[in-house]
Amino acid sequence: MQIPKMARHHTATSSNFKPRSPLLLFLLAFLALTLLFYIFSPSSSSYSSSPHSAGHVISSASSRNLNSVPDYSFVTSLEKFLTKSQRSGVSTEDTVSGTTSKEDARKLDDSIWRNENRRIFDEPFYPAYGSLRVYVYEMPKKFTYDLLWLFHNTYKETSNLTSNGSPVHRLIEQHSIDYWLWADLIAPESERLLKNVVRVHKQEEADLFYIPFFTTISFFLMEKQQCKALYREALKWVMDQPAWNRSEGRDHILPVHHPWSFKSVRKFMKKATWLLPDMDSTGNWYKPGQVYLEKDLILPYVANLDLCDAKCLSASRRTTLLFFRGRLKRNAGGKIRAKLVEELRGADGVSIEEGTAGEEGKAAAQSGMRKSIFCLNPAGDTPSSARLFDAIVSGCIPVIVSDELELPFEGILDYRKIALFVSSSDALQPGWLLSFLKGVRAAQIKELQANLAKYAKHFLYSHPAQPLGPEDLVWRMMAGKLVNIKLHTRRSQRVVKGSRSVCTCECRHPNVTSPGPLS
Repeated sequence: MQIPKMARHHTATSSNFKPRSPLLLFLLAFLALTLLFYIFSPSSSSYSSSPHSAGHVISSASSRNLNSVPDYSFVTSLEKFLTKSQRSGVSTEDTVSGTTSKEDARKLDDSIWRNENRRIFDEPFYPAYGSLRVYVYEMPKKFTYDLLWLFHNTYKETSNLTSNGSPVHRLIEQHSIDYWLWADLIAPESERLLKNVVRVHKQEEADLFYIPFFTTISFFLMEKQQCKALYREALKWVMDQPAWNRSEGRDHILPVHHPWSFKSVRKFMKKATWLLPDMDSTGNWYKPGQVYLEKDLILPYVANLDLCDAKCLSASRRTTLLFFRGRLKRNAGGKIRAKLVEELRGADGVSIEEGTAGEEGKAAAQSGMRKSIFCLNPAGDTPSSARLFDAIVSGCIPVIVSDELELPFEGILDYRKIALFVSSSDALQPGWLLSFLKGVRAAQIKELQANLAKYAKHFLYSHPAQPLGPEDLVWRMMAGKLVNIKLHTRRSQRVVKGSRSVCTCECRHPNVTSPGPLS
């Protein structure tokens, strides 16, 4: 074999050196690479044994999600939920029997203090970060399962209408946030996907207490006096709990998503966190001091329409400039609707339709929204309506004309990226609204539509609840309230009742709407 020049030179200067075989060098390099691959490979036993390793998380998630196809239909999900609960048998016993004393509340407070004190040392960011620990009351079934069965056994009676012509059972579906949250919280942990909230079974371990009373179903499907009696029973049951007496309900969560529900007794629970559709400030639905952003949480309606997915969005031909379908005459803050219709009716590129919910109404609204660039969202009897969320899942840019509107999860989501905001005074000026919409640049429209496709998942309730879905965002928002809840709970326990130091934290800044730049 011929030796290269450099090698020959080296051999001449060092008589003891013998060149190594290329095959030997290749084998040594291969063994070294194999060893490195084994050490750093995710499949190695030292790596995968760690509960925080990516391999472990992916494996666990895959096995957990294998049979977790979500249901987005309230009726379909409820059918499965009730069938499963019937097979397994549900507990109907009270969490606490009889009236509790101040001593019971004091003992619980001591237990909670010991648990919180331990967590302060063990968890470096407590209580600002980490999974929320929620205790779900096991209320008697007349407040929970019986009401779900009442809906289940009667929802096909679509002839049952409200005074304004809306199908009662469709309204219940729109406001069914109490079902979606409860179904997720009480599901076996192996079936749950959300990581930011954990159900605990000991009250002393809880950050928050969830009250699973179906206030909307009872309001719409029970006789008036029977419903009021049930409200009083639910109120007494909750107020008898030591956890309620300890904090006066400040760390309790009450779903009252329809503005008429629980109305006769909710003044007694005004310190709890309410889950609401909006914060009407006209005084028609909520009394002064009952609701405010620092205390309560706005949740989206359940959308009436199906999601316009990526395939639907790419196939949609949006030839209508502005679309609206709904009842044209409303009460209270919704009177602007009739004025807007008068201003817009007959204009080129505008489609205005009178209609209510129902299967035919759903089909017409879905078709109209998917053909339109902009969807008009004026105030109704209350500042909000399900129409906003119908527009979002349809890929139709909402044009919001509702000066008093508060929006769900606004501490997390920026609605300026998916909607246009117009003040009522501007919208009612002759020709102003259409001129404004026609002036929106094509690039801005494209950006808004792309963001709508990304945001839609935040408004789709499902079971099992999905990460970044509305149930997930509820607990992210509640985590932001937790420190303030604990502050006011502790403060209330030592401040002299009736003193000037008592603080409600109510804050009502004027809500002035302007279009604003798309930033």
